[in-house]
Amino acid sequence: MIAPSGPDRPPTAGPRVRTDLDGLPLFRGSAAGAAMIGLDCNESPFAPPAAVQAALSGAVQGLNRYPDHSSAELVARLAERHGVPPATLCLGPGSVGLCVQLIQIACAAGDEVIVPWRSFEVYPSLAATAGAVVRRVPLTAEHALDLPAMAAAISDRTRLVFVCSPNNPTGTSVSRSAVERFLAAVPPDVLVVLDEAYAEFTEREADPLDGFALVRDRLRQGRTNVVALRTFSKAYGLAGLRIGYCLSAPPVAELLGRVAVPYAVGSLAQRAAVAALDCEREVRERCRHLVDERERVRSALLDAGRDVPVSGANFLWLPIGSAAEVFAAHCREHRILVKAFPGEGVRVTVGTAAENDAFLAAAARFAPAGAYGAARPTPLG
Repeated sequence: MIAPSGPDRPPTAGPRVRTDLDGLPLFRGSAAGAAMIGLDCNESPFAPPAAVQAALSGAVQGLNRYPDHSSAELVARLAERHGVPPATLCLGPGSVGLCVQLIQIACAAGDEVIVPWRSFEVYPSLAATAGAVVRRVPLTAEHALDLPAMAAAISDRTRLVFVCSPNNPTGTSVSRSAVERFLAAVPPDVLVVLDEAYAEFTEREADPLDGFALVRDRLRQGRTNVVALRTFSKAYGLAGLRIGYCLSAPPVAELLGRVAVPYAVGSLAQRAAVAALDCEREVRERCRHLVDERERVRSALLDAGRDVPVSGANFLWLPIGSAAEVFAAHCREHRILVKAFPGEGVRVTVGTAAENDAFLAAAARFAPAGAYGAARPTPLG
């Protein structure tokens, strides 16, 4: 029998959905149009290397077929590069896709996830979708992760801890020695996720954290509660293809595979990543160029009296508090997109030299009052 329609149709409550997700913030990415300079998404300003583009053009003939769900060729290449068994590696649709899977295998409703805050904005939302309780641990006064405070926040209900380094959006990094001291205080049944989406931009730091090397060393010692994440989205310029990878103990890797969405890593993404690994020299040169530009932009901002923490990523953090949204609007008026975190600050991606010059020119026209408390843009013209 067909249900009546119109005014005679009985009212319906609609499908039953989880009301605890009502307040979940929407992730709002952006795509800069031709008239805008996009410095808001931490993308590479460079197109993929020519060899990657060539590999992609030769792969389109097979798009009628499903991709290799095991990503065997890419996994083998990554295993060789990092000196680990293939059984310790998993791929996902960006490192954030692997974050989803890690929460799925570690957390049930009521379990706790510890995140530094401010950090990657989707961590709390991902945890909430699993019904987990999020415990935010404030950053230090220097905008860095407070690892001792994070260790102290671990309780009997804690199942997973995110350590983002370099931290998004502040750009600050933690050292390997600091992470090792932190791990010594973490119970072995708590999963620690080292999120290193920007690791390729940290080569100039003292005692840098190489999460893959640390996890590899721990696995050789039989310690299995730490995983490391990397991505091809940033340094390799493949953000549009969504491919990340994870190093973990084999039992963890197996569980990640069990909860993976079938065929989530497409054939073009796999082909591009394999080709990108053959362009390591070019990728490293691009990273060095962006690091040079990052330091140039930071120096200019410091000279202008701005507070800009040291960054190990391809972006800079301006902790301008209540002026964040006004500053972002001011940049938009100058055709520049930056990422505002209302009441906290603004994250600015490092672009090409010309893009960075345009940003610095716009920033120079922004006149703060006091300590950014009531900032105002100067008029155009």
